[in-house]
Amino acid sequence: MKRNVLLLLVIWAVCTPGLRAAEPVRVLTGVYLMNLYDLNLDENSFYADFYVWFKWKGEIDPTGIEFVNMVEKWGMTQEPFEDTIITLEGGWNYQGFRVEGRFFHPFELERFPLDKHQLDIHLEHPDFPSDALQFVKDTTSAPVYYRPELMLAGWDLLGAKLLSQTHNYRTDFGNPDYPATNFSDFVFRFTITRPVSYFVLKLLLPLTIVIMAALGALLFFPSYVDARISLPVGSLLTAVFLQQSYSDALPDVGYMVLMDKIYLLAYGLIAAVMFELILTGNKLQIFKKKELDLNRLKSRERKMAALFASIYLLGIILLVSFA
Repeated sequence: MKRNVLLLLVIWAVCTPGLRAAEPVRVLTGVYLMNLYDLNLDENSFYADFYVWFKWKGEIDPTGIEFVNMVEKWGMTQEPFEDTIITLEGGWNYQGFRVEGRFFHPFELERFPLDKHQLDIHLEHPDFPSDALQFVKDTTSAPVYYRPELMLAGWDLLGAKLLSQTHNYRTDFGNPDYPATNFSDFVFRFTITRPVSYFVLKLLLPLTIVIMAALGALLFFPSYVDARISLPVGSLLTAVFLQQSYSDALPDVGYMVLMDKIYLLAYGLIAAVMFELILTGNKLQIFKKKELDLNRLKSRERKMAALFASIYLLGIILLVSFA
């Protein structure tokens, strides 16, 4: 028994230094966003101008980074803070860069115009796997990730954060001597969304006015057939033009966005109004020589107008909540 215990102690003493030496170098990484611009929904990309810095201890140089989701690498600029790596108090090595370039992001627009996007910038070191080097968030600096004055026209910046994760390419790239390896993937993520006022005032309000105009046809006296039928027809044409105006600003996607679904609801209501007007007009022609209770018919159509308005408002609430 004593021999087994001594053997285990010897194995532990021999293996522990090796395990400690195998620990990856932890690189404290920070990012500060200066400018964000030129969001291109058609090309699924955006421009970013930011600072990135590294603090580490050890012989490994982590500054030979690669931005995984960068596009147009020929147009990227990467200016170092210092001509060489410097040493800070406490034995920390330090270097940083100011980077400007275009990055890829797949814009999902199902929730347009209430869409929210998490724009990511991914950086890795192509020469050192995660068991040798890991990028982690720099907690020694203030948690400020972008300029307070930073503005992006047409968008609200909700916030930013730093994430440290592992990326496995799951391939040997055709070389069996180069097995699939994990790499430390450091992510700078900032979240943007469109202002609610854009949805309410610029898109929803004009459509609501058009719907109210169409429903107004049900408030006319039933004998005014020509005036009644012209309102929903004009509203239908106006709704088509309104939908075309915002669709031209969106990329060609193979699915309906939230605003498309709201317009489908609007078209259905306008069609229901036109159908009701046609039925009422036919009744007037059939019973023109007979007694027809026009006051009762008028009261029924006013209730129908209130019902259609309620369906429109309730439909929008449901679409916004669950679509």
